[in-house]
Amino acid sequence: MLAARFGYGEIRTPIFEATELFERGVGGTTDIVEKEMYTFTDKGERSLTLRPEFTAPVVRAALEHKLFAQGPQRLYYVGPFFRQERPQKGRFRQAHQFGVECFGYTGPEAEAEVISIAWELVRIHGISDAVLNVNSVGDAQCRPRYREALLAHFRPHAGALSEDSQRRLERNPLRILDSKDERDVPLIATAPTFEDVLCEGCREHFAAVRSLLDTLGIPYAVNPRIVRGLDYYTRTVFEITSSALGAQSTVCGGGRYDDLVASLGGPAVPGVGFGLGIERFEMMLEARGAFETPPRRGVQAIALGAQARLTLLPIVAELRRLERPAFIDFNDRKVLAHLKIADRNNARHAIIVGSDELAAGEFVLRDLATRDEERLPLGRAQDVAARLVERMR
Repeated sequence: MLAARFGYGEIRTPIFEATELFERGVGGTTDIVEKEMYTFTDKGERSLTLRPEFTAPVVRAALEHKLFAQGPQRLYYVGPFFRQERPQKGRFRQAHQFGVECFGYTGPEAEAEVISIAWELVRIHGISDAVLNVNSVGDAQCRPRYREALLAHFRPHAGALSEDSQRRLERNPLRILDSKDERDVPLIATAPTFEDVLCEGCREHFAAVRSLLDTLGIPYAVNPRIVRGLDYYTRTVFEITSSALGAQSTVCGGGRYDDLVASLGGPAVPGVGFGLGIERFEMMLEARGAFETPPRRGVQAIALGAQARLTLLPIVAELRRLERPAFIDFNDRKVLAHLKIADRNNARHAIIVGSDELAAGEFVLRDLATRDEERLPLGRAQDVAARLVERMR
C-alpha cells in the first residue's frame, strides 16, 4: 500500500463524535459546521455528529491514546464520512475518504512528504492532466492583517455580496473566498491575496516548500485563491485538480495545521495532511478510461446434481486453503446457467461434474478464456486441488 511505503500506519476513528469536536476543530463559521453536519441528540442528551471530516477525529483519538507522547506520528485512514449537502457529480451524503496525517514536524519537509504521497497516487493512476496548486494562508501573526485587508476590500461592496457572504463578512471574511456564488466571483477576483501580507517567517517557509518540490521534481503552480474550507489550516495549503469531471475538478486537498492539536486541548504539535474522496477519484479514473477489465482468475466449481456437489465441496475447500479463488453455486441449474455465473465471477477455469463424470471417475476442466477443455481423473480432494493449482500456474 502507498501510505505504508512512506512509513504511515493505519488509524481508525468512530463514525460519530461529540459535536463540539467539529465546532472547535473545524470552525464554527465553516460550511461544514453551519450547513453540512448530521447532528443528533442521543438518549443521554449528548450532541453527536456523524463524522464530516477526518482530521479532527484523528487528533482526538491521538490525544486520547497519548500517541503524541511517543513522538512524531505518521498516520493514514480510510473510511466513510457524511455531509448534508446537495449531491452532485462525485459527491454523496455518505462517501469514503483516504487521507494521511503527519504530526510533529514544523519544517517544510513534512509538506513535501505529504504532497509527494498525493502526487504519487495521481501519477500511478495515470491522471496525466493533474495540476498541483499551492498557496500559503499565513499564521496567527499575519492572518489578522489579511482579515483587515479583506474587510477593507469587501465592506464598500457589502450590498452586492450574496446573502451567505454578507453574513460572513464581519464574522470570518476569509470564508467569502470559498464562495462560488456568481454575485461574489467578481469581487473575489480583485480581492487582496495572502502574499501581500505574509510575515517573514511564513514567506520563508513557503519558499522552502516550493524549493523542496522543485528538488523532488514535482511540478506545481502557486494559486493565491486557494484557502481551503476549514479554519484549522496554517501556512501551506494545496489542492490537486484535474479536468476529468469538468467544473468539479478537485482530486484532493490538504495543508498544514500547526494549531489544531493545541486548540483541542493537546500540546503544541504541528501537523500536515490531505484527504481524497474515493468515489470522486474513481469517477475520474473511469472518465479517463483508467479502469481495465481485470484478468480472469480462480475456479468455478459446477455441480450438476446433489452428489456432484458433495464431490466438489471438498475440492473447493482445499483450493481456498491453498489461497486460490474458488466459487460454487449451490442451486440446481443447467450447465449454461452455471457458466454465466462463472463469467460474472470472472473465473478463469471451470471444473464440471455431473452424473456421467461421477460414473467415469472424472471431471471436466474447462478454460473459460480459450474454451479448451479436458477430462481429468477424480480422486482425493487434496490431490485434485494440487493438480489444478499446478496446471494453472
